[in-house]
Amino acid sequence: MSNAILQVSHLRMHFGGIKALNDVSLEVERGSITALIGPNGAGKTTVFNCLTGFYRASGGSIRLNAQAKLTDVVQVLGQKIRPADLINPARLGSRIWYKMFGGAHLVNRAGLARTFQNIRLFREMTVIENLLVAQHMQANRNLIAGIFNTPGYHQTESQALDRAFYWLEVVELEDCANRLAGTLSYGQQRRLEIARAMCTGPEIICLDEPAAGLNPIETEALARIVRFLRQQHGVTVLLIEHDMGMVMAISDRVIVLDHGEVIASGTPREIQADTRVIAAYLGADEEELNS
Repeated sequence: MSNAILQVSHLRMHFGGIKALNDVSLEVERGSITALIGPNGAGKTTVFNCLTGFYRASGGSIRLNAQAKLTDVVQVLGQKIRPADLINPARLGSRIWYKMFGGAHLVNRAGLARTFQNIRLFREMTVIENLLVAQHMQANRNLIAGIFNTPGYHQTESQALDRAFYWLEVVELEDCANRLAGTLSYGQQRRLEIARAMCTGPEIICLDEPAAGLNPIETEALARIVRFLRQQHGVTVLLIEHDMGMVMAISDRVIVLDHGEVIASGTPREIQADTRVIAAYLGADEEELNS
């Protein structure tokens, strides 16, 4: 039996006559740190956008084999998943199928979260407010409960705060809780995005160039956080990254894209020696490299 938490089969994404992704197939093992690399324009962020519902893929399938977390009826590949199915212990490990409906909220509910290449924080909100907003889908907040300040509402708010401060401590931003997110340094904003994604309780997190613009010290701190997510919380990590030092140091597996196609997949050592990968990055011909 495959231990893959994410399986992508024959994924295609076309923008008019441009084929951004052409028959992309890949697997991400549960509990792994997997890097998706490739030259600029290879289609890496397009893959993330398809996985997380920001793009509706032109073709192919995406299977997320996550623990069921949904609390209401949703439509998944034409089949309805009901609460009674989700709380049945016999079905907790069942595979959840979903397509890109253009709604990232369904993907989040299925256990997948992401950060962005271009930081997308609520800059005019405080750091702690950014993390509380991220939890609105998990929290049981309704208007009546809020008006009457019911015990259940109070407990939910307390739990959300505890979770937010926990992740601020993990990313070393607890002293910045009441600062506006827009006043943080670039590196701090990167870490805040990770904390915000983790507040949703994902089983797999997609990090889009998390080390971009960071200095070596900040990059090393980021690598420690990524390892912590896997080691302490069992979170599967899929990241896009151009910092090859970081990729080779923390990744269990590396998948290489070029011109919208997977050209190689393997361990960091295997990828470093792959002539197809070297050719893609250097712009050289494979025959020239082998000669």
